[in-house]
Amino acid sequence: MARIGLLSLSDGRDFVHRDVTDHIDRAGRELAAVLTAAGHEVITAPEQVSTNELATSQARWLADQHPDVTVMHHSVWTFPHFTMLAAEATPGPLLLVANIDPQFPGMVGMLAGGGGLDQIGRVHARAWGDLNDPAVVGRVLTQVRAAAAVQGLRGSTFGRIGGRPMGMYTAVANPDQWMRQFGVDVEEIDQWEIVRRADNADPARVRAGREWIERHAAGVHYDGKQLTPELLERQIRSYYAMRELIDEWNLDFSGIKGQPELTTHFCTMDVAEAFLNDPYDWEGPKATHVTATEADMDGALTMQLLKLLTGDPVLFADVRHYHADRDLWDLCNSGQHATWYAARSDDPAENLSRVNFHPEVFYFPAGGASVQHLAAPGDLTFARLTRLDGEYRMQVTRGSLESYDDATNERLMRASTYEWPHAFARLEAPAEEFLGRFGSNHLHAVPGDQVDALRAVCRLLGVRWDGFGSAAGPERAKERA
Repeated sequence: MARIGLLSLSDGRDFVHRDVTDHIDRAGRELAAVLTAAGHEVITAPEQVSTNELATSQARWLADQHPDVTVMHHSVWTFPHFTMLAAEATPGPLLLVANIDPQFPGMVGMLAGGGGLDQIGRVHARAWGDLNDPAVVGRVLTQVRAAAAVQGLRGSTFGRIGGRPMGMYTAVANPDQWMRQFGVDVEEIDQWEIVRRADNADPARVRAGREWIERHAAGVHYDGKQLTPELLERQIRSYYAMRELIDEWNLDFSGIKGQPELTTHFCTMDVAEAFLNDPYDWEGPKATHVTATEADMDGALTMQLLKLLTGDPVLFADVRHYHADRDLWDLCNSGQHATWYAARSDDPAENLSRVNFHPEVFYFPAGGASVQHLAAPGDLTFARLTRLDGEYRMQVTRGSLESYDDATNERLMRASTYEWPHAFARLEAPAEEFLGRFGSNHLHAVPGDQVDALRAVCRLLGVRWDGFGSAAGPERAKERA
């Protein structure tokens, strides 16, 4: 849900304003009703803007309500300097909305005001049309979601548990750049805190977690060495240690280094990462907490944006293997996929019934359970914030997850590391193009088409768009031509 400030603009001539005020009021109430029906909170400025003084005072009043986005509504011709003054008094994202009505030239006012904002470099979005048209409402709501995601990111704290994993430059970002561009602080926490705090977990809660997993999972495959009840409980203790750190340090999203210290000498973080990213655990429903394996900072940042846009758990995976004969990617990682992706069900039992807890493989001598499943089919948007010569770009493509008959699924999973979670993805991105310029080994995804919303996010954040396939946009299509 977004908190929206609604500012209705008018004509600066008092005799015109007098004749259009009822129309402005009616149009404003219609827009507010549309936004409220979509689940958002709408705060309307007390007065319509018909003077330069009101442009500043009403915008300041709205700014004091701390909206995620301020909507400047143009339902009639509006004096453009009202837009400029109101924007000056409004620190957050701006959305200019215009009704399309031949009797009232609101679109003209939006273009004049928006053009002025362009001239001074003030980033804003625009939406226009008849609010009875679902496509128009969709454009408005897309911009609102994007603004809410950007504002949700600002002022947040990322918990970086451990340092750079195994030499991955792409997993480490500059905290100064994060604060300047995204408004995100980075709290550095040593992995020893997980080890130290794991012993503090309530034994009864830990045992209940293990028994819940054993009861609901497709299988917990104890082997007496790499996976034992004691090792599974150590992983659950690590989950509680992370929950404690999250609460104590007020972390909004996190990343855990894991390799090689914890995976060699303590246990893997797979169970902790999976259930932190899930909307539930053995104690019931809960908020998801984005947690990136290998303390991948830009991965976690991408995931947090996708979560704020959609509210859904976010997939994290390595781009592990490409089956050229099928034009199919195996997205598979030794860390987490949220178990929610096994069936994408609101019922944890349905998801867990497709999840196996296998002994960790030879890469991780400390042992523990690998949380294995095959992600359920469906259309997704795949994205990743990467950096090119120090500047951020959002690399995006559409695609879908697929599954096949049991024998084929088994064969494809065994082609890489069977014990890890898998997602068989068919991407719009051509393999040669994707592998030629994608800037990370990690890729992230959420259900549905989020391309337009991500474009809007990038505009607000000053991030360059770099799409593949239908997400490429005219710039990339021109380059290919």
